[in-house]
Amino acid sequence: MEIKLGLKENWQQFSLLVLLNMLVGGMVGLERTVVPLVGTEEFKIGSDIVVFSFIIAFGVVKAFTNLVSGVLADKYTRKKVLILGWLFGLPVPFLLAWGPGWNWILLANVLLGISQGLAWSMTVNMKIDLVGPKKRGLAMGLNEAAGYGAVGLTALLTGYLASAYGLRPQPFYIGIAYTIIGLLLSVLVIRDTRKYAQLESKQVNTTAVPKPGLAWVFKETSLKNRNLFAVSQAGLVNNLNDGMSWGVFPLLFISAGVGLEGVGWIKAIYPVVWGVGQVVTGPLTDRLGRKPLIVWGMFVQVLGHVVIGFKFFEPLTDGLVGSVLLGLGTAMVYPALLAAVSDTAHPAWRASSLGVYRFWRDIGYAAGALMAGVVAGLFGLIWAVHIAGLLTLLSGLVVLFRMKETIHSKSEKAEHNTTTAETILS
Repeated sequence: MEIKLGLKENWQQFSLLVLLNMLVGGMVGLERTVVPLVGTEEFKIGSDIVVFSFIIAFGVVKAFTNLVSGVLADKYTRKKVLILGWLFGLPVPFLLAWGPGWNWILLANVLLGISQGLAWSMTVNMKIDLVGPKKRGLAMGLNEAAGYGAVGLTALLTGYLASAYGLRPQPFYIGIAYTIIGLLLSVLVIRDTRKYAQLESKQVNTTAVPKPGLAWVFKETSLKNRNLFAVSQAGLVNNLNDGMSWGVFPLLFISAGVGLEGVGWIKAIYPVVWGVGQVVTGPLTDRLGRKPLIVWGMFVQVLGHVVIGFKFFEPLTDGLVGSVLLGLGTAMVYPALLAAVSDTAHPAWRASSLGVYRFWRDIGYAAGALMAGVVAGLFGLIWAVHIAGLLTLLSGLVVLFRMKETIHSKSEKAEHNTTTAETILS
């Protein structure tokens, strides 16, 4: 079969990957509404930092798994790594539903972090491989829309199940279905896409670029390249917001008198707007550029923190309006960040660079939960919202003043490839 790059040429496999990423995202949605309340109400944990420890465990493990996922994909193929991700995810809903102590919840999140780091990373890389450079923003928008839309819908569904049947085990039954279907799809119908990345490398590369080691890619993505540094720190702060809201919002709004169904809506609306919005913002970043979407997306998130933190309305309205703004800002940022990394990194080391970016981005989950736990313990839950808003503002300013637009002309790309090859060889 002849291999061609493009969304139209590969729409069937691309569509299957979109469906698969809905299942991947749904696994995270299982925890958004219910698990913090399991800690406080079922296990009677009084410390915010202990309750938020499941998010810290998830974020740290997912971050380090992201870091090696690209290397594993290049060595063992994308498909094998995807299947491995689902195998790690199989025990998760069972542990969440029937784990007899908090340590079992932490173990579930270690496994979930590994599963997400492998499976979500591969759906990203495989879509990028299939579509090539022209529709990259659209591809990332559709991928993240499917994943985070499923996060939100699953969070809403678990909230309703918890209000009707209790916190455990019924809300986690849907996770069992997600893992079984996801594993079967990955084994039976998903094809590996590494040959597409190799084809793109031949098409865009007039200067041979040797494949660098992970240490070189880590330095280049984290510090040496101005654009990749700006993108990585923005990704970290973006997920810091998510990690903070994941732990803080259920406890904050329950204490303000919002019911469990209302908390479910607050927790759902953030990732749903985040997800669905990327159907628009993904292709928009192909037209307007990556930088404007990132800068203004960070500033829109700041407005979400302001609405929630300064309590302009009654609690449920504050939560809904603030979550819409957070979701909208994140929808602007997310596909643009992924596309900017893909623009900047050469196909020869793009999977590894995406892994490094996702390492820093998902460390944000742990950073947000840790910050929230410490700040909430000292000053109260609302101050975690204020600090997150300030950090988001500073991060947006870093992108504004440090990052250059990453959509290049053909001549600029050729010059970039030559410079990259010389840098790696030196």
